[in-house]
Amino acid sequence: MAEPAPQSSPLRRRVASFGHAFRGVAAALRSEVHLRFHAGATVAAVGLGFYLRISRLEWALVALAIGAVWSAELLNTALEALTDLVSPEYHPLAGRAKDVAAGAVLVVALAALVVGLLVFGPPLVAMIN
Repeated sequence: MAEPAPQSSPLRRRVASFGHAFRGVAAALRSEVHLRFHAGATVAAVGLGFYLRISRLEWALVALAIGAVWSAELLNTALEALTDLVSPEYHPLAGRAKDVAAGAVLVVALAALVVGLLVFGPPLVAMIN
């Protein structure tokens, strides 16, 4: 009689779940133009934050804005893939689901833009003047 396969440890399962998450982000970066734009904006915001020496509170606001945009974009990508799977042919409800998810990304991206203007605007204007 064969021995049962050993159960993986909780730590091993946790590490594996991080691997799945990183693969998901990488796959989305390869397939989604908007996410690559957000990646460029992230690099620009972080670089500007270091250059302007923003405060810890400002870093927290920028980090939350970046995280919210990335999360919304990744959820939008997942919802689009799932919608395409369950409704390969056009259906008005599938279209509405995709539009609403894209709208959520737009709302979060606009909020992040406001955070960026509030954090980076005053020191940039001061440098120009």
